Amino acid sequence: MAKKVLIVYAHQSSGSFNAAAKNAAVEVLTAQGCIVDVSDLYAMGFKATATAEDIKGEVKNAENFCYLEESKLAWEQGKLSADIMEEQSKLTVADLIIFQFPMYWFSVPAILKGWIDRVLTNGFAFSQEKRYSQGIFKDKKAMLSFTTGSLESMFSPTGINGDMNVTLWPLQNGILHYCGFQVLAPQIFWAPSSAVAEDRKSMLESWRTRLQGLLEEKPLSFISLDCFDDKAFQLKPEVHEKHASKEFGLTVGIHLNKPLPPHSQMKAGC
Repeated sequence: MAKKVLIVYAHQSSGSFNAAAKNAAVEVLTAQGCIVDVSDLYAMGFKATATAEDIKGEVKNAENFCYLEESKLAWEQGKLSADIMEEQSKLTVADLIIFQFPMYWFSVPAILKGWIDRVLTNGFAFSQEKRYSQGIFKDKKAMLSFTTGSLESMFSPTGINGDMNVTLWPLQNGILHYCGFQVLAPQIFWAPSSAVAEDRKSMLESWRTRLQGLLEEKPLSFISLDCFDDKAFQLKPEVHEKHASKEFGLTVGIHLNKPLPPHSQMKAGC
């Protein structure tokens, strides 16, 4: 059965490097027999703000509106707005989701953050019982593919922007892994806007090469939910003790006051 890929694309220009990266993914994955769907957020005029307008009909508590609760109830009742339901339908059938975007302020563009806020609703994408390694989308893969404005050296442990592993932790652990996705290593295009044409071409060729085996790649490693207690969600003592003598912490976010593990958010197996 053909694999289904959803590319959530966030760039304003069809002549951009991000557009070229998106087009390369569509071309290579389609050639492999994948069914590729693209959500071009700017072209769609996708609404970025999570508001009561996302819910059809009356809300439960208009006076003290809580999006987390109201969107969950609306999802259960089939009352979410049409644009959200359409994106959720695409996500439901996808085996792999690629987020293609330029990094803005160490994160995603507002329109993509709006997609995350509105589409990954409570109940549909996560719940108190189903998150992290036990998450709803544990059988799906997801990855970030993005451009930076800064050079790679600037996103290093000694660079002015700091370690890229730290920058990626909220996006990859706090969003993708939280929803259960198997998170593939990110595809980072370092400062293509300041690179010469030959280097930009080389970046795209490397991406095309990687796309050939993307669906078979091993995901990044995250700590299983059962390594934490079920009350305060603290690391269990036996797990803590097991890693007490290790040189590095477990992850970027759960580092046990040790040096951060290198490449843990950038390469599988680290």
